[in-house]
Amino acid sequence: MPEKKENQKKKAGKKTEREKPEELKDILPPLEFSSFVLPFFTQALIKLGLAEDPLAKTEEVNLDLAKRMIDLLDLLKERTKGNLKSEEEKLLSACLHQLKIAFMEKAKIIKL
Repeated sequence: MPEKKENQKKKAGKKTEREKPEELKDILPPLEFSSFVLPFFTQALIKLGLAEDPLAKTEEVNLDLAKRMIDLLDLLKERTKGNLKSEEEKLLSACLHQLKIAFMEKAKIIKL
């Protein structure tokens, strides 16, 4: 019998799976194409040293990882060609353009 009360206490303190989605609605961004592109864009900015890493609280340049993020966005652009809305295509193209220019500048390929 004491075990039953112990389990009931544990269950009372935990949130059920049904409660979690309601809480997450307040913190999750809308499910849009930009929700897929922007994390890669942000990671590339961090790896280019143009934004602070929120976990490490540092600005560190890693051109190999930045290039990987850019390549992933390029692959996404190639594979979704003709299937994106105009504004989605513009967002992806603008992100890629900005990242490629920043990458070339950091890699000392161009000077701005």
